Parts: sequence; C-alpha cells; structure tokens
Amino acid sequence: MNNGRFPISLHILTLLARAEGSLLSSDFIAGSINCNPVIVRKEISNLRNSGLVESKEGKNGGAALAKPAESIMLSDIYGAVRQSSLLGNSRNTPNPDCAVGRDINTHLEHLYAEVEDVLVNKLHGISLADFSRQFD
Repeated sequence: MNNGRFPISLHILTLLARAEGSLLSSDFIAGSINCNPVIVRKEISNLRNSGLVESKEGKNGGAALAKPAESIMLSDIYGAVRQSSLLGNSRNTPNPDCAVGRDINTHLEHLYAEVEDVLVNKLHGISLADFSRQFD
C-alpha cells in the first residue's frame, strides 16, 4: 500500500476516538492533518462505508466513531483502505522463456501474501483505543 490512505484514516479515527462521541468537522480534521478537507471527506465516506464512522452533513454536521474505539482494530482500518499489494505490483510482463521470468510473479504473490499476513496479524492486535492512548 504505497499511498497515504492508512495514515490519513488512522489520524481521522484517532481524532474521533479522542473526541469521545462529539462530532468533528472535516475542516477541523483537515487542520490537524494539514490537508485539504476534500481529502478528509473522501476518507470519511470510505470509513463510513466500512462501518467505522458515522457522519452528519450540514452546518452542524461532522463525523464520529460508529462503534467504540476498543472494538476497532488497526487491521479493520487497513482493510478499509487497502487498494493494492503492500509491496507493489510489477508493471511489466516477464519473459516466459526465462527461468526467473516464467515464475517470478507466482513467487512474488506468495511472498506478498506472507508479508501482508504478518502485517495484518500485528495490526489486529492493536485497537484504535490502544493507539489513541499514546497521545494522552
């Protein structure tokens, strides 16, 4: 996952966890992340679709956690934002006549799956509440 969606989403959710049920606006969240509020709204929409966030539109709107921070695992967040292989994908088609080229993608897929399993297992052992307590 070579993009910024996980850290942005984790930042959003950490702010929401610390808000303890109060609605936070996308402008407030964007100010903390130091990014455009449109990016925050896009990630909030994705997190809402994943069941992690509830949001209310309008002047007095904002976002809040959809469930307790103790029940949101960092692996849930990773799953909500994951778009591609953690280590990337090959953009070329290897030569099938080469001993390495013919099987490289199969071996890479196995390696990537193993590495991602380690990551997801590590993230599954950390709740959003655990992560958020680091900021007390």
